[in-house]
Amino acid sequence: MIKRENDKPCLFVLDTNVLMHDPSALFRFQEHDVFLPMVVLEELDRAKKGMSEVARNVRQVSRFLDQLMSNADKDEIDAGLPIGPASTNGGGIIAPATGRLFFQTELLTLKLPESLPGTIADNNILGTAQALRETHKDRQVIIVSKDINLRIKAAVLGIPAEDYSNDQVLDDAALLYTGLEELPEDFWEHHEKTVDAWKEEGRTFYRVAGPDIADWYPAQCIALGDDGAFEAMVRDKRSEAEAVIELIDDYRHTRRNVWGINARNREQNFALNMLMNPELDFVTLLGSAGTGKTLLALAAGLAQVLDRNLYREIIMTRVTVPVGEDIGFLPGTEEEKMTPWMGALMDNLEVLTQPEGGDWGRAATNDLVRSRIRISSLNFMRGRTFLNKYIILDEAQNLTAKQMKTLITRSGPGTKFVCLGNISQIDTPYLTETTSGLTYVVDRFKNWPHSGHITLMRGERSRLADFASQEL
Repeated sequence: MIKRENDKPCLFVLDTNVLMHDPSALFRFQEHDVFLPMVVLEELDRAKKGMSEVARNVRQVSRFLDQLMSNADKDEIDAGLPIGPASTNGGGIIAPATGRLFFQTELLTLKLPESLPGTIADNNILGTAQALRETHKDRQVIIVSKDINLRIKAAVLGIPAEDYSNDQVLDDAALLYTGLEELPEDFWEHHEKTVDAWKEEGRTFYRVAGPDIADWYPAQCIALGDDGAFEAMVRDKRSEAEAVIELIDDYRHTRRNVWGINARNREQNFALNMLMNPELDFVTLLGSAGTGKTLLALAAGLAQVLDRNLYREIIMTRVTVPVGEDIGFLPGTEEEKMTPWMGALMDNLEVLTQPEGGDWGRAATNDLVRSRIRISSLNFMRGRTFLNKYIILDEAQNLTAKQMKTLITRSGPGTKFVCLGNISQIDTPYLTETTSGLTYVVDRFKNWPHSGHITLMRGERSRLADFASQEL
């Protein structure tokens, strides 16, 4: 963040991609003023057509601008339009802005090197900011852009530039809530006088009090040692200094499995307990490739759909962002179009549907399982309501906070929503580890008692995959 030079409000020159990323960005600069170059309006006009998320955001920006300019004459536009509060934002509460919005209403003299590389639009924004610094020498002019190359060129030219960070959930991804609290070895010695224990319906509970409890969250995982000596979850955070925890089931033993799957480490055991708990409506699993996110979620879903009849069916969906070149349009129905994107589902079904009885038994099991699993596209989720469904959202790190809100609010009564992802593998432009929708929901849901989160740390796919994850 650039340090302010004086007490006067800054003048922020917005790049087009900021508004494409967050339509309410106009209202996020508090007491500072916002300047829109004419080239930004031209780029917005070219991007408004279509049904993509970017096109919808651009149309929302146009509505905001129309709202601000209603009944304003030329003199008022030249003097700057009061921004004020946003009447609709779709992204939470926005504090009223006290700054003004300025448009480029006259031709500015651009003094840039003729050999400056890059697009005409980017160079126009750089030249506009440089001209504003000449005409507003008493104010700090700063470019705000999601384009790293534009910020680099601005730094080379000596023009202050920074990233748009209002949607940043955390300062550092390392600060993200992991869902696991490791107790010190002397924890019980310090709390033995404040612990009550009891059993209820075959479950073991502890009431713990003390200053350490203040940092606990509802449904947080509590562990003492790596060998499974003590593993529990917070069931009730009664106050800042008192909580009730419950011993969890141990799914590492072969006699206690979920659809034939056993946990291979501590984090997977916590994940299965969350997935199998009907009191937790929303579960997020983070982890690198091979940690078992999809397999655990699918096994728990099959067990609760086919064995316990808690949910009617499993709905699985994911973001369709290709790793390489796009292969073009796909034939068939919605489910057939999504099939190439569901390789993870098919791979895990092979593991989960290997019963005794040879090929005939395997085919019968496959037919039964696939009849209760539906593949859906994210494109058709808006306006829907899912009742008594077990929803798995894979590759959730590629969603924005707004898209995540749109999907989670589709959940009706009796529905469980499971989000899977790896924030170090983001393929969407302008999203980072700290601005991803998955990071957003993990941070926002950690205080809700009906949600759970765990970060899977250890890869269990194969020794080859583990070595590649560490060394490549």
